[in-house]
Amino acid sequence: MTLRFIGTTSEHGNCPTLYEVEETGDIVVQGDQLDAEHLAQLRDLGVKETAVVIPRELLTRFAPKE
Repeated sequence: MTLRFIGTTSEHGNCPTLYEVEETGDIVVQGDQLDAEHLAQLRDLGVKETAVVIPRELLTRFAPKE
C-alpha cells in the first residue's frame, strides 16, 4: 500500500493528517486515539479497528469532494 499525503491542520507535524491510498483511492486518517470510555460507546468495533478524533476543519479543508 502506498500512501500519498493529502493535508494536515497540525502545526508541529503530528496528527491530524489525511492520506490517500494510491492503489484504491481510499482515505487514511491519522488522529488522536479515542479514549476507552468513548470507544465503549461505538457500535460493532472490530478487533483490528480503532477510532480517532478528527477536527472538522481537517475534513472540510482537505477531504476529497468526490
